[in-house]
Parts: sequence; C-alpha cells; structure tokens
Amino acid sequence: MNVFITFEGGEGAGKSTILERLTERLTAEGYPVLATREPGGIPIAESIREVILDTNNTMMDARTEALLYAAARRQHLVEKVIPALQAGKIVLCDRFVDSSLVYQGAARGIGIEEVFQINQFAIADQMPDLTLFFDILPENGLKRISKNSDREQNRLDLESLAFHQDVYRAYMALLEKFPNRIKRIDANFGILEVEEQAYNKIKEHL
Repeated sequence: MNVFITFEGGEGAGKSTILERLTERLTAEGYPVLATREPGGIPIAESIREVILDTNNTMMDARTEALLYAAARRQHLVEKVIPALQAGKIVLCDRFVDSSLVYQGAARGIGIEEVFQINQFAIADQMPDLTLFFDILPENGLKRISKNSDREQNRLDLESLAFHQDVYRAYMALLEKFPNRIKRIDANFGILEVEEQAYNKIKEHL
C-alpha cells in the first residue's frame, strides 16, 4: 500500500488539523497510517526545528534557513518516512519539499530551482505520490491564526503579509506546474467540509 502523501499550504490553512483527523479516520478504516511533520517528526529534526522557528533567530540568513530545512528533511526521511513506506504504510506528512520551494525559494528570494537543487541532494528523488494544497488567501489564514491562542508562535508568524502573499503565489505556480501530483483543497470552508474534500482526494488516489 505504501503511499507518501504530503499536506501543504500557507499559515492558518488548517492542514495540520485535517491531517490529524484523516489519520484517525483512515486508521479506523483499517489502513496502516503514519502521521508525521516537517521540520520535525524525529528527535534530530525536532532539534533543528527549534533553531529554525525560534523567534530570537531573526538574524538567520536565507540560505542557512534553506540548508537547515533540507538537513532536517534528510534525517526525517531516512529515519522515519522511508522505513514506514518500506513497511507498506500510508505516510501523511505535514509539509515537505514544496514548503522549501515556496518559503525559501520564492518568498526569501533564493530561487525555486536553487532550493530544489539543495533538496534533491537531501531527498534523493523521494517525492510525494500525492500532495494536497490547502488553498486560502494569506490574509484570511493569518486572521484565523490571530484567533487561535493555542497555536505555537514561530518565526514565520513575524513575517509581513507581503511575504505570505509571495508564498501563496508560489504555491499557485506549483499547482499549475504539477497538476498530476498536487491537488487543490478549498480551505475556506469549515473543518468538516475541508476534511471531506481531502478524504475524497486521498481515497481517489488509493
């Protein structure tokens, strides 16, 4: 069954919540599911996550950030994702390489192709089978975040609206470039409707 499914979207798109709900739902249906996240998912990558997202690290260079994400991704992949796929599991991952392409490649201005090259070294051609893009305008996603007091505050939350708009435009470009892999989920609806859209896309793929 081994299928690698990634969840992508801007801040406040709700992808992490939907991933949790779908993990429970698919597991209840008898599917062997592993849920994980980037950066993180394992101790080494979680340590790198703390450095990347620390609100004190405002001096971090864009290329340093891109390399740290790639390093966390590599360790997570070899230690957790690939073994799970080899064991025949469905891996649901909150963010993967597309996040680096849009956040560091586009919004940080390094270049999408340049960031992809860094990540090719890290992932060795291990791309997702299916990517769900949770589509919500940045201003609406950020409004959601401001109402959610339980959410962790991270360094990306300090960025300007223009930064998040650059991220959004880059996601839309990827959606156009990889229509067979990336499927759009309208994240403007309530949790139940968004979950149903995502569930249907996954079931179509399975």
